[in-house]
This record gives sequence, C-alpha cells and structure tokens, in this order.
Amino acid sequence: MSALLPTSIVGSLPKPTWLAEPETLWAPWKLEGDALVEGKQDALRIAVHEQRTRGIDIVSDGEQTRQHFVTTFIEHLSGVDFEQRETVRIRDRYDASVPTVVGAVGREKAVFVDDARFLRQQTDQPIKWALPGPMTMIDTLYDRHYKSREKLAWEFATILNQEARDLEAAGVDIIQFDEPAFNVFHDEVQDWGVAALERAAEGLRAETVVHICYGYGIKANTDWKATLGAEWRQYETSFPMLQRSIIDTVSLESHHSHVPMDLIELIRGKKVMLGAIDVANDEVETPEEVADTLRRALRFVDADKLIPSTNCGMAPFNRDLSLAKLSALSAGAEIVREELVVAAV
Repeated sequence: MSALLPTSIVGSLPKPTWLAEPETLWAPWKLEGDALVEGKQDALRIAVHEQRTRGIDIVSDGEQTRQHFVTTFIEHLSGVDFEQRETVRIRDRYDASVPTVVGAVGREKAVFVDDARFLRQQTDQPIKWALPGPMTMIDTLYDRHYKSREKLAWEFATILNQEARDLEAAGVDIIQFDEPAFNVFHDEVQDWGVAALERAAEGLRAETVVHICYGYGIKANTDWKATLGAEWRQYETSFPMLQRSIIDTVSLESHHSHVPMDLIELIRGKKVMLGAIDVANDEVETPEEVADTLRRALRFVDADKLIPSTNCGMAPFNRDLSLAKLSALSAGAEIVREELVVAAV
C-alpha cells in the first residue's frame, strides 16, 4: 500500500450484468439460491481484482453482495416489516417505497460478517467495509413503532456498533458509516446525529470513517444540487462537531462540486477522504485533473492525512466507465505523491 495518499473508493462499484440489472439502484438479482451466493462471491472477487489492478490501496467489497447500501442491512433486522411498505420522502428529495418499523428493532445475527471474512481472504491490503449511519437508516424507513426519529436512531446506533465490532473481529481494518443525511437535517445533526454516530463507533480499534456526500449521480440528486447555489456550505454544520468527535476520518465530496475547499480546515487534525472523482458525470477525469483537486486540498489537510477517493458510490455507472475512473484516481494520486517526495528531498 502507498504510505502517502493511499487511494480508496467510497462504496459501490457496478455489479456484473450476469448478477444484477446494470446501471440501476436497488437492481433485482438475476440469480437465486446457491447460484446467487456463488455469484455474489465471484462478483466480490472480481471487484477486489479490479481495484488492485487499478492501483487502489484500501480495498473494499464494492457492495457486490447487497442491493442497496441502507436497506440490505435493515432487511436482516427484526422489528422491520418489508411487506408493509409506505412511500416516504428520502432526504427531502425523492419519494421511495420503504419498509415499516412495526416493533422493537434488533439484530439477531451478524449481517455482513461472512462477506467481510470472504473479502479478507482475497487480499493482504487494508480492507474497508461500509455500513449505513443511524440518521441515514431512519430516513429510509417508515416508523410506526417508536414515533421518534431520535429514539430509533439510538436503537440503530447500538445495532451498528454490534455489527461493527463483529466486522472488526473478522479482520476489517476500516469501518465506514455512510451519513448523506448529515447534509440535509442540520438541526438533528447538532442535537443527536453526531452523538448517535459516535455510539455506533464506540470502542472500535478499527479506524472509523464517516462519509457525507450529496448522493449518487441520479436525477433526484443532481436536480437538488442545482438548487444549492454557487457555494455548497452544508458541511459547515457537521464538520466542527466531527472534528471534536471520536471518528478518525471524514469523507467528503469535492471534485466538480461547489464545496469550498477551505471548509476542510474545519476538520484539521482528522484524516480526510477526499472525493477527487465525480460520480455524476460520464466523462473520465484526467490524472492531472485529479492531481489538481488533491493539490488544492493539501492547503487545508496535511499530506499524511489525505486519502484520495471517489465522491460517492458508482453503482449507477457502467463497469468500463467506473474502472477508467479508478485508474484516473490512482494515476492522479501518483502524480502528487511524486511531487511530495521531490519536495521533501
């Protein structure tokens, strides 16, 4: 692994077309039974191979074994009924049919541990596993039981902590919590959101990441971004609290966004996983474009704390496009890496 500027992806990679419908979120599986189990493992093995051959240093599963970054975790919990569905507004942006919380939520057994153990067997590089954060989980459900977003978030935080501890025991080096909801519900972030996130990460020896983005490159998200004006300052709410939190790394969207780069100063001292690849654009970045984004960030984060990454997951892309973007990410990081080595001589 590159000691300086280790590269990583945020979450998803496109699944093989034989496993799931391409370029689709919540894509249904094309296999079932034992064939599905085998197909998921094959896809995970391919995802690891593709990351390694394209110079990605911190390897993840590319979310090959799950349909969706939030609901796949939730469907393994008790107290949630997937037959009783309601239409809710997700992150105040788009309507989706979601399951209903009908009783006390609980985790009867580990959800992702077998998959994580399989990932661990595929590589000796550091591995990262993503879990949904408590606030993003409650925003992807209809709650008929607790009738309190905060109460339900705390319940999920405890469950996530159990899962994270099991993932750590399975050999996961870095555990990432996805909290795109932090960019929308600013009052809740301050009142209990960061505290619930810390509860999810409590007692872990593995490194922890919180990923806060502006969403996948789907129309509902790009339309919302178009309303945010010339400067996107949503991170100003959460960053000062995250800087004081137990979370090790903050992952943010940057390339082609309107996020002012100087907001990174608000998390000085934390590791920064910087989105240097746009996931809402079909054009492949040049290595020099990636390098430029990283250079601008280095004014606000020390080089030994910068992790070049993608803005968000790439599930909606075709595979060739996503892999070309991975190559651009690692090539751009290498340019800056060499510059830093020369400057240090």
